[in-house]
Amino acid sequence: MRDFISQSVQKMKPSGIRRYFDIAATMENVITLGIGEPNFVTPGHIMQAGMDSLMAGKTAYTSNSGTIELRRAISAYIERLYGVYYSPDDQVLVTVGVSEALFLALRAVLDPGDEVIVVQPCFVANAAAVEMAGGVPVIVNALIDDEFQITGAALEDAITPRTKAILISYPNNPTGAVLDHAHMLEVAAVAEKHDLLVISDEIYERLVYDVDHECFASLPGMYDRTILLSGMSKSYAMTGWRVGYATASAPLMDAMRKLHQYLIMSAPTMSQHAALRALTEGEGDVEDMRQQYDRRRRLIVNGFNNLGLTCFEPRGAFYAFPNIEASGMSDEDFCERLLMEEQVAVVPGSAFGDSGRGFIRASYTNSYENIEEALERMARFMRRHG
Repeated sequence: MRDFISQSVQKMKPSGIRRYFDIAATMENVITLGIGEPNFVTPGHIMQAGMDSLMAGKTAYTSNSGTIELRRAISAYIERLYGVYYSPDDQVLVTVGVSEALFLALRAVLDPGDEVIVVQPCFVANAAAVEMAGGVPVIVNALIDDEFQITGAALEDAITPRTKAILISYPNNPTGAVLDHAHMLEVAAVAEKHDLLVISDEIYERLVYDVDHECFASLPGMYDRTILLSGMSKSYAMTGWRVGYATASAPLMDAMRKLHQYLIMSAPTMSQHAALRALTEGEGDVEDMRQQYDRRRRLIVNGFNNLGLTCFEPRGAFYAFPNIEASGMSDEDFCERLLMEEQVAVVPGSAFGDSGRGFIRASYTNSYENIEEALERMARFMRRHG
């Protein structure tokens, strides 16, 4: 019998982070700093809104685009925070998390062979999403010397006649970097010069520290060139509810909605009701969680620096990205040996791109006390190996 698996899927690399979680699942007493998953439970009143919708019998499909109430709330939310208006009628699409939104955005704009500049380090699925949409990912590395902020010069070097879009994700997973205004303008200038689209994944927008988040679509000339992606998973501790959104100009959104109709139909109804409550009444919850993340951020960054694992200061998301050169190991060896010897799970930076090689990603979504214990275990590890 012939091999029925497509060549494109066979060539696709598996996730570089899954292996460590699979090993950790077989062990006891593991402290996990590897998963980008809030350790908070979804706030009670948000859960209640979802449950109330079920008890009221609201279990049917919604509009393909999402309930009009939620789309209005998303529109008002973006306008309030960033001064950018998207019409809830034809410029807002509710999706099954940002993962679906990203695939829809790419599939809507790419023809076979079109190139998308993918800024790394980044979420492990980004380059794969380009491939699944029929495009060609062109990797451009953001470097530690620039605090992992992408530069216009680096983007310019990657432009070809096939380039159609730039995919950025700030605040960044895995580095915690935030793109400042000057660097955002560099990206915008490249997009305008070469007539490119910018797909901006801003899922961590509300989790920033000592800085303000700036929406890419708010930059001069970028409104019609931007597909903005975000959602409730991280800021509102709603990962399992699977609800996100995309906003863009009406023509782009029409194309994405067409795909969404055939692929998904509509995002989960109860999740949309919970998301509506989150956006309209969840500001206090976001701020409370943000402050707790900030406290953990300071603990883990100071802890890594004290261990000789130099760590630049992350300004967003909930990840630290220290350099492990002092250990004398590769990032993959470091992660495997740390897990086996001290039962602490972190992720090698190379899983997120070549510019992450020599770093590790440590999530500070675990409790303050568990992070303290993890740092003590890592101190023992570094005394043996550092």
